[in-house]
Amino acid sequence: MSDVPALPVTFRPGRTRAVLLTAGVAIFATITAIALLLEKLGPGERLSFIFTAALIFGVLAMLARVKVVADDSGVTVVNIASRRRLDWAEIIQVNLRPGDPWVFLNLSDGTSLPALGIQPGIAKQQAITDARALRALVEARGTRDLP
Repeated sequence: MSDVPALPVTFRPGRTRAVLLTAGVAIFATITAIALLLEKLGPGERLSFIFTAALIFGVLAMLARVKVVADDSGVTVVNIASRRRLDWAEIIQVNLRPGDPWVFLNLSDGTSLPALGIQPGIAKQQAITDARALRALVEARGTRDLP
């Protein structure tokens, strides 16, 4: 049981998050600078450039918000546009197979929930470590006597 992390614990793709937020800031700054430097643009056109830059940053920030939070009462999965709270007993299995883009949680209702907070992308070993830790938590806290 030494592989079971202390709760609460948050799993998130740190490197991917850093890349997305850095790119978002750089894109926002570049487009805003272009809007301000182009002399032939009117105020409305400048605002549309800045609004577009803010929209791009917002999308990248939403992509960067993914995480999986485990605490004493269960797991919260935050994906790009959704958040779902699960009790420990609802999670039957944690899967991260070779080639999977992220972890999948097999649930007691027969469905599978993607957990984008653990993804191999640019940090494969960290994702494997995180998936194993979440699996250990599910095995330690979940119940196996569900139908």
